[in-house]
Formats: sequence, structure tokens, C-alpha cells
Amino acid sequence: MNPNIKAPLDDQTIANLHSGDYVYITGTIYTARDAAHKRMFEDGIPIDVDHNIIYYLGPSPAKEGQVIGSAGPTTSSRMDKYTPYMLEHGLKGMIGKGKRSQAVIDSIVENKAVYFAAVGGAGALLSKCIKKSEVVCYDDLGTEAIRKLEVEDLPVIVVIDAEGNNLYETAVDDFKKSIQ
Repeated sequence: MNPNIKAPLDDQTIANLHSGDYVYITGTIYTARDAAHKRMFEDGIPIDVDHNIIYYLGPSPAKEGQVIGSAGPTTSSRMDKYTPYMLEHGLKGMIGKGKRSQAVIDSIVENKAVYFAAVGGAGALLSKCIKKSEVVCYDDLGTEAIRKLEVEDLPVIVVIDAEGNNLYETAVDDFKKSIQ
């Protein structure tokens, strides 16, 4: 598996990603958190999510000379209520942190998508991978507005692949085996 992938994602790349893979994303991705997801669910999706990735991110304000402030992931389960809807409309990747509900895992498998995790607490380092940031929708939501990002070598790990393999489960099993 080539650790460098392009966004938006193509079907072949998704098929080649496996739970536990470390990859670097380069290309265009979007940000959206709770309030933006709620609005998209209620009013329709105002961006083209087909084969795109949404990073669950509400960045801190950028300091002078920076593209964006701290860019660490938001807890993904907060978007679980809306995720099957987004996947049914073509979303193929999500970046966040933490576990996902069984309904989301089932929808990932059904829609051949992937869930990535970014390292929580490393927002300042992750922001260095963001080369351009532009608010494209819901400016009134402030930090929760939808942003279009250009990223270069954004480090993530595949947590749930398109076959439903879940690193949060397999890692625990592997650890238990290693200490027996």
C-alpha cells in the first residue's frame, strides 16, 4: 500500500486501504462539525461530497502569517447521527477521533467508505499540513463553518476500512494475545 493518497478519493484507493494503515493525504478536503452536519441534514448538502473527505474540525483562529490555527480532530461520535445520510450522498472519507456507532460502521461498509483518525492533541502540528483554508458555507457558524482545505501529507491512520475492519477492536485483540 502506497502511504500517499490523493483527495478526493477514488474507488481503487478506498479498496486498497486497510484498517491499521498509516497514510498521508494530499489534495482537497472539507471541514464540518456538529452544527454544520445538523444544518446539512435539515437543509440539504451545499457542497459536493461525492468521493470527498470531511475532517471533523473546528480550528482555532489563525495567528498572523498562518493559514489556519490549531487543527486537531473533533470527537467523531458527535456526527454519528448524520453520518449515514452523508455517506448515502457520496461522502467516502471522514477524519476524526474516537469510536463510531454500529450504524455508522454498517453505513461505511454499505457505501464503501473509510474512517480515518488524526492524532488528538497534535492540532498545532496538523495545521502545518494545511496549505490553504477557505470558508465555503455557513460563515455564521464561526469555527464550525464548512471550510475547503488544501492539505499536503496530512498524517492519518485507517481505523475502519470499507470492509468494516475496525482498528479499535483488532488492536485490543492483538494486545491481549501479545500478553498471554
